[in-house]
Amino acid sequence: MICPSCGSDHSPGFRFCPSCGLAMAPLATNPPDVALEAQSSAIASEPVGAIAERARPLAERRLVSVLFLDLVGFTTLSESLDPEDVREIQYRYFESARATVAHYGGSLEKFIGDAVMAVWGTPIAHEDDGERAVRTALEVVADVETMVLSPSSGHLMARAAVTTGEAAVTLDAEGQGMVTGDLVNTASRLQGEAAPGTVLVDHATRRVVGEEIVFEPAGELMLKGKAAPVSAWRAVALAPHVSSESRTGHRGPFVGRDAELRALKDLRDSVASERRMKVVSLMGIACSGKSRLAWELEHTPNEQAPRAAWYAGRAPGYGEGIAFAPLAEMVRRSAGIAEGDPAEVQRRALVEALGRRIAVDSERDWMPPRVLALL
Repeated sequence: MICPSCGSDHSPGFRFCPSCGLAMAPLATNPPDVALEAQSSAIASEPVGAIAERARPLAERRLVSVLFLDLVGFTTLSESLDPEDVREIQYRYFESARATVAHYGGSLEKFIGDAVMAVWGTPIAHEDDGERAVRTALEVVADVETMVLSPSSGHLMARAAVTTGEAAVTLDAEGQGMVTGDLVNTASRLQGEAAPGTVLVDHATRRVVGEEIVFEPAGELMLKGKAAPVSAWRAVALAPHVSSESRTGHRGPFVGRDAELRALKDLRDSVASERRMKVVSLMGIACSGKSRLAWELEHTPNEQAPRAAWYAGRAPGYGEGIAFAPLAEMVRRSAGIAEGDPAEVQRRALVEALGRRIAVDSERDWMPPRVLALL
């Protein structure tokens, strides 16, 4: 091929003249090279600032819950332990945090020494992200206390904090850098104020979790770098019973669902009179009144069966083997059993509840072990 500028002869594979650098016409038999050269020319002619702007990761504001968790006094304790023991402890601790965060649908942001940061609400948001974060914190803190270091050093202790609010979320990030904003700083500072073996949450988390968790007021805390005090609450345990009133929001006038309520009442009355089970599905977009409709049905007198009992349970969106989770929750509520109660406590409460509700001795004998297996 002859260069039209300098007249030098070279092989046809060159895109630029090896002598003078002139761009050579591409071969007609190689369309991919034409496209590649056109793309390269376009990128070369594009301003550097535009390329950088185009390469910036996508970000948006989202409502998220952030968890900070760390071990108490582990740095000082490590000085008196063998390095292999330290590694084993950290491994068990990190695996507990990793597995629990994954179980409740969260995303691990990063590990910092013996601290763990996790986030809920990105990349997938759930309606109960705040509750999931607090449940994770309670479980990991409790699990750490079971890790015996040695007869002389005793047990490990952890502490945690959860905050909820708007943050800048990088959509295509994995791991470190997913969430930024004051919410993250507040979670870190609040975790530093938690006593060993406890979980603190801010007011926003307390509000979105509702009555699913038992909380105690922790007062107004002045956190480092914060201009105003932060209202804090201490998460104590999972709630043993959640009333339907706390699940359905306000008690305003019931409007616009009279026909649906009549249909449900007719079905309920037919169940009582025919003594046959019926299944009803309430489907609708968020905040369309499904929970309120169920509440109205529960609190409307049942003339066909005035002594009928009402049991409610829900299917969580996390975990495995949850097909019978609603039934298990109904049993827990009726017997006053908390989800985290020891097996013996659950057994005693269940036996007492069955004794009050079942009059046939033979049925009271075979039911407890089978219902305990369900729980």
